[in-house]
Amino acid sequence: MTGPPASAGQPPSDRVSWRSLIIPAYGPTILVSIGQGAILPLVALSARSLGASVTVAALVVALTGIGQLIGDLPAGALAARIGEQRALVAACVLDATALLGAFLAQSLVLLALAVLVTGLAGAVFSLARQAYLTETVPIRMRARALSTLGGTFRIGLFIGPFAGAAIVSTWAIGAAYGFAALMSLSAATLTAFLPDVTRQTRAASAAAGEGPRTVRAVLSEHRRVLLTLGLGVLVISAARSTRQSIIPLWAEAQGLDAATTSIIYGVSAGVDMLLFYPGGAIMDRFGRVYVAVPSMLVLGLGFLLLPLSHGATSIALVACLMGLGNGISAGIVMTLGADASPAVGRTQFLGGWRLAADCGNAGGPLVISAVSLVAPLAVAAAVMGLLTWAGCAWLARWVPVYAVGRGRRTVR
Repeated sequence: MTGPPASAGQPPSDRVSWRSLIIPAYGPTILVSIGQGAILPLVALSARSLGASVTVAALVVALTGIGQLIGDLPAGALAARIGEQRALVAACVLDATALLGAFLAQSLVLLALAVLVTGLAGAVFSLARQAYLTETVPIRMRARALSTLGGTFRIGLFIGPFAGAAIVSTWAIGAAYGFAALMSLSAATLTAFLPDVTRQTRAASAAAGEGPRTVRAVLSEHRRVLLTLGLGVLVISAARSTRQSIIPLWAEAQGLDAATTSIIYGVSAGVDMLLFYPGGAIMDRFGRVYVAVPSMLVLGLGFLLLPLSHGATSIALVACLMGLGNGISAGIVMTLGADASPAVGRTQFLGGWRLAADCGNAGGPLVISAVSLVAPLAVAAAVMGLLTWAGCAWLARWVPVYAVGRGRRTVR
């Protein structure tokens, strides 16, 4: 048996240039992510202003991730039926509508519903964007293209909170939702001018009387890759999401104030942002495993070193180390999914792929919470470090089997 499923729908053209990708491919992503970054720190405050307790406010914030989990598989089916370009436009319009709903919300229920819908829209947008680049970008530059996609999302989330702070200081919290809605509508307008790269394929299938394959059929056919490589991706996502939550918790436990913690987090995010393109270049030149394994080794080491840090300087150094591991792996989840995706049923497969990744995003912090109930936070960090290293070994086994290009091996 050979390695990856037939990814015969590889991008047909090698004439794609970075200049042709900058505005149409990355412009909508950075606009949407700036809008998301502007409202992320404000959702809990909006819930509190509408009478929510701290626990309920935290639940409202979590609804974005819950919406993504709910929307992953339907997003694959939608993109397969109407095409990636139309799915992107629809996602941006839905996101803008939900954000306007949050802007107008006078009750906690309406705000919660709007936040949930933004998660659904985010699932469609992320999947369609990944599928679009997989279709249009040649294999020789796939990892760099998808790593840059992840990098632009990070840049947008970095810029967004500053834009949100400026808006809130001038007007009110609600104005930030209006700004985010404007960003989503701008992204929809920009996306509307993209060529629909799958229109001919859908037309040919319709002429032959073949409708899109069901999500269940595609995932069943490719269940082996989802249960092997997909499990490794789940660990990657869990480690990444846990890093975002455990660093502030540990800094607080060591007595650092909020301002110092924010500076540490910002410095780590800066390291993270600077390394997305080198990671993609390594993947394209040497192979996916040369990023997947080292990045998880570094993240796991960061978790294990965190309990040994006590002052601001040592915590900042560990945070930067983890930012290094996270930054160099930007785009690895999307790249591995693109490599493993079949030519027929690609978007349905990517829906299942993103579901595995989002389960990791949700499950990582839950591991920390569960361990922290019975043991100190230092033990929870060590447990996460060991789990990350176990996932690293798993990735070393399966990434070369399913990845394309350099570093791929054939197994029997």
